Amino acid sequence: MQIRHTNSPLEVATMNTEALRQNFLLESIFEGGRTQLTYSHYDRVIAGGAMPLDRPLSLPEVPELRAAYFLERRELGIINLGGPGQVSTGADTFPLYKLDCLYLGKGIEQVAFSSADAGNPARFFLLSAPAHREYPTRLMTAADAAPAKLGAQDTANARTIYKYIHPDGIASCQLVMGLTVLESGSVWNTMPPHTHDRRMEVYCYFDIPEGQRVLHLMGQPDQTRHLWMSNHQAVISPPWSIHAGCGTMAYSFIWGMAGENQSFADMDFVTPDALA
Repeated sequence: MQIRHTNSPLEVATMNTEALRQNFLLESIFEGGRTQLTYSHYDRVIAGGAMPLDRPLSLPEVPELRAAYFLERRELGIINLGGPGQVSTGADTFPLYKLDCLYLGKGIEQVAFSSADAGNPARFFLLSAPAHREYPTRLMTAADAAPAKLGAQDTANARTIYKYIHPDGIASCQLVMGLTVLESGSVWNTMPPHTHDRRMEVYCYFDIPEGQRVLHLMGQPDQTRHLWMSNHQAVISPPWSIHAGCGTMAYSFIWGMAGENQSFADMDFVTPDALA
């Protein structure tokens, strides 16, 4: 498990491209037959991925957590971005197809990931946060997430939002999690942008066509920075930073948050004319 420390706005304002990528980009999430994790000191979130092939992968024991098992004091959100797979907790097994979401609460000792077909493996994106109480395990399919249409072609951001883990959906201690799918011809996400100083966020971009890229915007509104990102990469967004993106083609992304509250509407909006 990699460890990423927090960075102040003043520090980030001085970073070059290499430093930005080293501190905020999760460049390799999915590698066949491995589980890869990154621990961020922003709200102590862990993000990563599991890509099982011909044998199951277990949620690893991580010495840095000083815990008897991974979910002893944590909760976990899982969204499948690949082929059909399943997640087993020892007592139960849950099938996950592409865009399905599974929530696992604090106290679950055994977690294993498997793919139905090693030639078309599941790609489980993982997001975990500390938890102080238990919530029940729950599976939600993409259809059950009540997809909502937002945006317009005129502003190049016609999109469908799927909300999974939130106060009116899957209950959790502090995780909020869902995804956005942009329509063909639309490339902008989260514009106009916003910050939410009460919680951090992680974006995981996927379904980016071969050879295409997404330009992810971050930083303070008057000190913006950018990262070019490819398929199946993720980015850590500090609470004080905007988080928006524009692609060379339509794409999709998971958004996941943790922090002081779970209010989806807790956003401090920034108008485009205020960006610099």
